[in-house]
Amino acid sequence: MPSRSTSSTDVADRRIEVGYISKAHGVTGRVIVRPTTDAPDLRFAPGSRLGTDEEPFRSLEVVSARPHGGGLMVQFAGIDDRDTAESMRGVALSIPADERRPLEDGEYWPEELEGCVALDPTGRSFGTVTGIVEGAAQDRIVVATSDGANVEVPFVAAIVVEVDPAARRLVIDPPEGLFPE
Repeated sequence: MPSRSTSSTDVADRRIEVGYISKAHGVTGRVIVRPTTDAPDLRFAPGSRLGTDEEPFRSLEVVSARPHGGGLMVQFAGIDDRDTAESMRGVALSIPADERRPLEDGEYWPEELEGCVALDPTGRSFGTVTGIVEGAAQDRIVVATSDGANVEVPFVAAIVVEVDPAARRLVIDPPEGLFPE
């Protein structure tokens, strides 16, 4: 559900999380990474560079990566003992936003939809998009209504009939009963 509209300055300055280190594995500095990207093979390929959310920021080079227990077992250059690997537990790994894959038509990055006004086809506001819930069958847009409810709207063309992140709005034609009256 990625999108198309952000200025090049904003994109160049932002970093996008692609995974996080969940724990050390073994004694040679390998770690288990839980990917949060739609392209783990690309992001964790040998030679890839990933930034960390640590202070100070640092860049890590992937030496090797392979599937392991729902995640990836990764060896980073310079991380060669268990103590160092264990100190990395919980560290988020990121790339610059401008290195994301090109989007297909109809795809939107979640952060571009957050904050958009959700309107019905007549222009009446349902509320504001506060997040996206990724699902196996379909994603859902979370709309915070004025009465404090959070409504999950299936992100399908039959319901979300117009998406315009540049204008900061979505048009939703919901089935009866989806939104509180």
